[in-house]
Amino acid sequence: MFLLVLVLFLFHPAYSQATFTQKILTPETALKAAQAALKKCRDSGYQATIAVVDRMGIVQVLLRDRFAGPHTTDMATAKAWTAVSFRVSTAELADATQPGRPQSGIRSRPGVAAVGGGLIIEAGGSLLGAIGVSGAPGGKEDEMCAAAGIAAIREDIEL
Repeated sequence: MFLLVLVLFLFHPAYSQATFTQKILTPETALKAAQAALKKCRDSGYQATIAVVDRMGIVQVLLRDRFAGPHTTDMATAKAWTAVSFRVSTAELADATQPGRPQSGIRSRPGVAAVGGGLIIEAGGSLLGAIGVSGAPGGKEDEMCAAAGIAAIREDIEL
């Protein structure tokens, strides 16, 4: 009897699908978000770099303003990758991984940027990617620019 139930369970139509569908950002949408974030930073007087990654953490767009520091390209990319990888804003991750906390070991992982400025991009309950900003005077300001990038594409990505 158990074997029959197991066989029926494994061959249920929901388990027999070989593929599934997922939503991804188009390069045009990623570029629009990056440009809006860059504009917000410029309007605030900051020279920054913006990185937008897809849901797998692969860079789709990287925009560096004229006078943004050379370190900002790596840092913006790391913030975006960290946000999408852990599916949380990097500011929240920074708080959760402070020394002495159970998740503090995350900070020692290669490529992790546990500092504000990285936000996930999601719509309709689906993770689409993330945006990372580096170059403003602090994580709060970086995050403000990143949020402007997401706001610029909100209508485009709602499912």
